[in-house]
Amino acid sequence: MIILGIILLVIGFVAGISILWTIGIVLVVIGVILWILGAVGHAVGGRRHYW
Repeated sequence: MIILGIILLVIGFVAGISILWTIGIVLVVIGVILWILGAVGHAVGGRRHYW
């Protein structure tokens, strides 16, 4: 999810498409939150790691 968000950020920045930029930011933020929750040991969606 983080990788996809970064890809969308780059494409949105290069192409000048603001919706891709916004979606990329949202995906990166959600991915980082889930990554941190999984790293500290909280179950995310019933799993120890969200991936």
